[in-house]
Amino acid sequence: ASIYSSASILGRLVSFLMNLHITPRTIWLTRHGQSVYNTRGLLGGDSPLSRAGIGYADALRCFVRARDPAVIWTSTLQRTIQTGRATGRGCLQIKALDEIDAGICDGMTYAQIADRFPSVADARAADKLRYRYPQGESYEDVIRRLDPVIMDLERSQEPVMVIAHQAVLRALYAYLVGQAREDCPHLSIPLHTVIELR
Repeated sequence: ASIYSSASILGRLVSFLMNLHITPRTIWLTRHGQSVYNTRGLLGGDSPLSRAGIGYADALRCFVRARDPAVIWTSTLQRTIQTGRATGRGCLQIKALDEIDAGICDGMTYAQIADRFPSVADARAADKLRYRYPQGESYEDVIRRLDPVIMDLERSQEPVMVIAHQAVLRALYAYLVGQAREDCPHLSIPLHTVIELR
């Protein structure tokens, strides 16, 4: 098993190095506009944008026109798709960019989780990186599923905008700026903000 694991790691490293280039380019990261679930403090779901979220999507259209990214990537959830569509550009929907799966806690507030599932709230507070929601995901799961996305970002020679979700963008941002994996779940990625990386 350890030989297979080493070979697998070596294979991924070789593939990464073959696709690495030094062409300067810009990557923009932004969360979707505020969703109806955001206004209620609810986790996950697939709710549409709120009025404020629609306003952000409209403002993002002006930003996109001025910067002209070659491609815009979104998750497959409607709040990112709505945000991307508002830019007036074609968007590539990527399932790996979907928000962390909160499992049995999907659609709940953190207060409701603490009330109904205190052991879940305590375990996640103790180790947010590794804790997996029951029937859901951990940050480590999200980081693993982003491997192909990161490879595509490394391969890209043109500007890319990624419209996604907090956990996903925390993981991408941590990778792109060289933050420690343990810091990833605690990075600030606010709504209605574009992060520009060159």
